[in-house]
Amino acid sequence: MTVRTRFAPSPTGLLHIGNARAALFNFLYARHHGGQFLLRIEDTDRERSTQKAVDVLFDGLAWMDIHSDEKPVFQSTRQARHTEVAHELLEKGLAYRCYCTADELKEMREKAMAEGRPPRYNGMWRDRDPSEAPANTPYTIRIKAPREGETTIHDLVQGDVRVANSELDDMIILRADGTPVYQLAVVVDDHDMDITHVIRGDDHLTNTFRQAMIYRAMGWDLPHFAHLPLIHGPDGAKLSKRHGAQSVVEFREMGYLPEALNNYLLRLGWGHGDAEILSREEQIRLFDLDGVGRSPSRMDYAKLLHINGVWLRQADDTRLTNDVMERLGKMEGVDTSDAIRTKVLALMPGLKERAKTLVELADNAAFLGRSLPLEFTPKAEKQLTPENRVMLGRLAEALKTTEPFTKDGIDATLRQFAETHDMKLGKVAQPLRAAVTGSTMSPGIDDTLAALGRDGVLARINAVAAHE
Repeated sequence: MTVRTRFAPSPTGLLHIGNARAALFNFLYARHHGGQFLLRIEDTDRERSTQKAVDVLFDGLAWMDIHSDEKPVFQSTRQARHTEVAHELLEKGLAYRCYCTADELKEMREKAMAEGRPPRYNGMWRDRDPSEAPANTPYTIRIKAPREGETTIHDLVQGDVRVANSELDDMIILRADGTPVYQLAVVVDDHDMDITHVIRGDDHLTNTFRQAMIYRAMGWDLPHFAHLPLIHGPDGAKLSKRHGAQSVVEFREMGYLPEALNNYLLRLGWGHGDAEILSREEQIRLFDLDGVGRSPSRMDYAKLLHINGVWLRQADDTRLTNDVMERLGKMEGVDTSDAIRTKVLALMPGLKERAKTLVELADNAAFLGRSLPLEFTPKAEKQLTPENRVMLGRLAEALKTTEPFTKDGIDATLRQFAETHDMKLGKVAQPLRAAVTGSTMSPGIDDTLAALGRDGVLARINAVAAHE
């Protein structure tokens, strides 16, 4: 058997973090077993399914480096096939026409609730002759649910799950307007796409029993099911806006790397010993469903931030520079010329050691492109005391003659200056850092000055220095 998994989102909003994890698990499972990963867009809700939402889904998955092995399937194009299966069940006597009006269904529900029963359809037209229906009455098609025994689903995560068939009603599979319901469409599509494993959130577990009725009525083999526990907020409640970012787009805008988000989502509900930082190749090699837990996972934003910092430090400097330059371009008063790009790239090894997100990285690099006079943080202002401004004026004279103006040359000048003036190196470096960056945080001061260049450094020092 060739393993074939699928990710089947509805394009009605952003790519939620829970859906993103489901896509990742499906992708890794297929890759681990040498199979195929497919994408199906369940766009039958034409009012809510927009091209913009579809584009957001594709963009989010591409950013996460999750790609379908075949051309994506759009469920809306398959309505004729869904309808065909509904009528085949009708012809086999495994489904029937229901002529109940909205008022009759409402009365049925109210009576059931008044008697303390679940508000289910009572099978009113299950065994009646359609000829008894009033002329020209619209009808739905309902499947005949089994009424005795129980249905068991062997779930690869949850284990054996059972439901008494008496709990299942004769659900509608084709609406009165001729459109198929979700439960029918998803079964027909999974069957026709040869899906072998359905891996999805456990909020779909109850749907599985209803879908199993259609599989069995059609004589089709059921796929293997694996229902993933949901992702909760840090407080254990359902993940919501009050907990923070929820969509892939939000995490990207906040400066997270796709490798970091993938790595974190993998470890959110799946484990393999003490392994924490895993490359895509390692993820594919190690991932299997036996490592998925049964309990809901809790979103830990601090953990995600830590993992992002790890991946940021490992990332290619040119790639990070490209992202930083794009972000700098959206900042007011920051030069993004090729000369500034060169400075950012030169300083990137030190910049990325002190950042945990791309946003923070861009903020820390912005000083390289800012024009004078710089804006200073409160902590930087405290470093620029009258005494330190005088000291910086003297230091500027020493830096004018530094040769070569490289990291090593600058380091030698700073050390010699500190020794000559009987100062600790930190007492020289911190006011200097404040003067040239506007902050008290930067890569090593020698790297920072080398990236700025002699003219840039002297201009920034002279803008704040008190010369004797």
